[in-house]
Amino acid sequence: MTTVLAPVAGAAIGLAAVPDPVFAQAMVGPGTAIDPLRAPVEALAPIDGTIVKLHPHAYVVVGDDGRGVLVHLGIDTVQLKGEGFRLLAAEGDRVGAGQPVVAWDPAAVEAGGRSPVCPVVALDAVAESVGGVAEGSVSAGDPLFEWS
Repeated sequence: MTTVLAPVAGAAIGLAAVPDPVFAQAMVGPGTAIDPLRAPVEALAPIDGTIVKLHPHAYVVVGDDGRGVLVHLGIDTVQLKGEGFRLLAAEGDRVGAGQPVVAWDPAAVEAGGRSPVCPVVALDAVAESVGGVAEGSVSAGDPLFEWS
């Protein structure tokens, strides 16, 4: 069982509410999404593991069991080419759950006309393997869902 932590504070809204069909239809995997508080924040590692992919707007942490969790900071934020994001870790780094990975400002993303909603996805998992999904208000570092 892997407990996936909330990378940011806000409201857990579920993947279906994400304004992007790839996430809303769980094409990359099951999980949930957080509508973040509109304040500058450091997004956290959702699990213990190694950062295998790190872009300013998204990152993947893979645990020792081979399970990867994707955190995507906002929708269509790849178009920002890193503007407004500051890396606090590097690809290949070993991180602990709750460790800061990227600093960003959801309000600035929203002001630029993009959704700041953050999908958190259990990569390549079957839908039935994700449970205990948080609903409503979450703090950064709170349990977000269980991956069995």
